[in-house]
Amino acid sequence: MTVKQKILQYIENNKKSASKLLSEIDKKTKGYDDFKKLLIENGLANEEELLLIFSKELKIPFLDLRKYKLPYGNQAFLPKEAAVKYKVLPLCKIGNALTLATSNPLDIIIYDDIKIITGVEKVDLVLSRQNDIAKAINDLYKTNQEIAESFDKDTYFEPEASYGEGEKRDDLETLVKESKHPPIVRAIDVIIYNALKKRASDIHIEPYEDKLVVRYRIDGVLSDEFSFPKANQQAVIARLKIISSLDITESRLPQDGRFRAKFESREIDFRVSSLPTNFGEKFVLRVLDKESLSIGLKKLGFSSKPLELFDQAVKAPFGIILVTGPTGSGKSTTLYSIINQINTPEKNIVTIEDPVEYHLEGITQIQVNADIGLTFSAGLRSVLRQSPDVIMVGEIRDSETADIAIKASLTGETILSTLHTNSAVGAITRLRDMGTEPFLLASSLVALTAQRLARKLCPRCKEKYILQEAESKRLGIDEFCRQHKTREFYSPKGCQYCNNSGYRGRIAVLEIILLDDKIKEMIIEKVPEETITQYSRQYREYKSLKEDGFLKCAEGVTSLEEVIRVTSE
Repeated sequence: MTVKQKILQYIENNKKSASKLLSEIDKKTKGYDDFKKLLIENGLANEEELLLIFSKELKIPFLDLRKYKLPYGNQAFLPKEAAVKYKVLPLCKIGNALTLATSNPLDIIIYDDIKIITGVEKVDLVLSRQNDIAKAINDLYKTNQEIAESFDKDTYFEPEASYGEGEKRDDLETLVKESKHPPIVRAIDVIIYNALKKRASDIHIEPYEDKLVVRYRIDGVLSDEFSFPKANQQAVIARLKIISSLDITESRLPQDGRFRAKFESREIDFRVSSLPTNFGEKFVLRVLDKESLSIGLKKLGFSSKPLELFDQAVKAPFGIILVTGPTGSGKSTTLYSIINQINTPEKNIVTIEDPVEYHLEGITQIQVNADIGLTFSAGLRSVLRQSPDVIMVGEIRDSETADIAIKASLTGETILSTLHTNSAVGAITRLRDMGTEPFLLASSLVALTAQRLARKLCPRCKEKYILQEAESKRLGIDEFCRQHKTREFYSPKGCQYCNNSGYRGRIAVLEIILLDDKIKEMIIEKVPEETITQYSRQYREYKSLKEDGFLKCAEGVTSLEEVIRVTSE
């Protein structure tokens, strides 16, 4: 007995009076869609009853899509045209097997076509209601580009080619009005929502000659997302300025602002920076999530030994702890995490920042403003009169700030700050170049650290492999392999969970030197950096950035390529 016959028998058993009509339906219909439509139209069964019969007879599970949260990125598994044509929804892809939601499991030709289209070897099915599938397809494939292109180009403000010196815009009212038009508001909301959903750290909105491009920085890497028509550029920019409290009349000078958005029951701060370019103002929105500050140093990825040394440094009664590295290496996040860890009512903690990135309760935070003379050095000098216990200086940029910070540490304060150097020991040379006396450095420094952020391998799709000896020599990791007796490492592959990048999230790669009397003596004697590094390696359990990264590779946390990328000078 076929499934179709079993359905007819089921309905006839439950609705005896319908037997004659059922036989007529059976004669008139050929395909399952016609058959199902007539059954439903005549009130003989609803769709869910039919699907549950299919589920039982064909051993195909039933899934209620209304209770299922579709992962972002599934649209990459199947072209939109195929999903719409065959009324199927891509749910997941594991290896060469693609799982689809369908309301018609009988038409095997459809699934043969999908194998050809996608290149998969196997198609697995689950059953879902047709209306739920249609709605999910619409939601999944409704791309940002479609939203941007849905704007009425004839309605939106068309900017002039340029505004020369001394010219004024006389259409600001029109521009503000256009910026509040629902499609513009919705477009900005989509940009922000998708950035948060994809875990982007920055949103770049960049004007070009013929379009406005949106890019996200995810796990430290920029990628294009979509573009707006050029005609909508000024309205989009005006909307950004309004929500960021920027001067909408100013387009020839850089501006800084911020705003807050709610996402999944938590508030996210955005720091906004505008920059005039040839084709309009470029915006960068830095995403500042306070939750990242409360996770602690261990969850930032610090290995056990560096973490132990860091804890010792933080417990020192006074002195300077320096975190070094290039822009975007996570220095500020590390300092904020330390402050969050030591923030207790009995401590007076003050920060001097440019700009203030996170607003923290129980901490006095000062925004540097060079235009009125409030520099790092001026702010630090004033803070010392406030009887602080801990001071975080966003960055030591000049000799005056360095001098005040060092002298403050010698009078009993703990100073946390950052420097732009390539290595931990390089901070000594940098401060010495600023004119700081070596004996003052030796007396004040407690710990020197350097860090980078490496992308973490996706835990769901990473692949193990054995590194060959020739390749290990080429990568400079052969000695590490011999010391740790391993050649097992992992490489990225790509799946829906990581948006097919092979990576998800980032982890800190760290080196730290905890100063002792011998190192302080070497600082006073102005010995070369290499000598201090060699001593630290031999006697202070020092491991370089690369070594710490290689350990994380052996643990399967990141890849060799990623560590080499972020640690290469």
